[in-house]
Amino acid sequence: MSWVLLFEQSLNGLQFGLMLFLLAAGLTLVFGIMDMINLAHGSLYMLGAFFAAALVEATGSFLAGVLLAVPATALAGMMLERALLRRLYARDHLSQVLATFALILVLNETVRIVWGSDRPLALPAALSGPVELLSGLFYPSYRLLIIAVGLAVALLLHLLVGYTRLGMWVRAGAANREMALAMGVNIGTLFTAVFGIGAALCAVAGALLAPLLAVQVGMGENILIVAFVVIVIGGIGSIRGAFVGALLVGAVDTMGRTLLPIALGAFLPPQFASAAGPALASVAIYVLMAGVLFFKPQGLFPARA
Repeated sequence: MSWVLLFEQSLNGLQFGLMLFLLAAGLTLVFGIMDMINLAHGSLYMLGAFFAAALVEATGSFLAGVLLAVPATALAGMMLERALLRRLYARDHLSQVLATFALILVLNETVRIVWGSDRPLALPAALSGPVELLSGLFYPSYRLLIIAVGLAVALLLHLLVGYTRLGMWVRAGAANREMALAMGVNIGTLFTAVFGIGAALCAVAGALLAPLLAVQVGMGENILIVAFVVIVIGGIGSIRGAFVGALLVGAVDTMGRTLLPIALGAFLPPQFASAAGPALASVAIYVLMAGVLFFKPQGLFPARA
């Protein structure tokens, strides 16, 4: 195994982890502050991808389409929160799960009616080629853009949560919602803002991954499961935990899909090793979650610690 392969897969793991962080950050804030399970969070990721595909086609510019898709998805998320989801805050978790699962079905069919079951989105021509990072190491320039944007958004979110008044309210709500209410924080307005931020982060992830993945109805369901794994590992309500958890999950999943087939190839026929490796890599992230919960039941960086 060459160092080029390891370095390339490390970058792939970083890219996947950063996109998972964008999904998990909004989800962990919603779950941590308002104690609400929102299964429809992945549908906002799907909505961001479809908005991006439609707006890129309408404007003829990839940059303009992505930049417009982010506020469009944020606005849609805030409208959903005000019209429907805030009625679920006082309900039990079972009611929230059932209601937001129904919302997944409604949003899937709404997208299918408006845009169809799938929609193409091509890579921008300027970023379609590779870049030579080191001698003999070529890496797709678009994936480097995703890494750069993911790191920039993570830094902005860190500054927003850690050094602004809105971030202070968010941290107070995540640590002790009752005390935040007693101190006069308008939880309704705060949660609408947090939900809009979460929807915008979903749109960034969906729009950036759309050229690499299929833009299709239901694309948010599978990745939502992994996002829940991230927030459980990192600690519910913790942005730092979501970041660390996302990078861990991205590294374990990506490196597992690369290294496990090679390791199994020493004992199994190639056709079995190539099939069993990715399957075991998918299981590895849940083994990681179980290991973290065994030693730290509240996650690595619990917000209420």
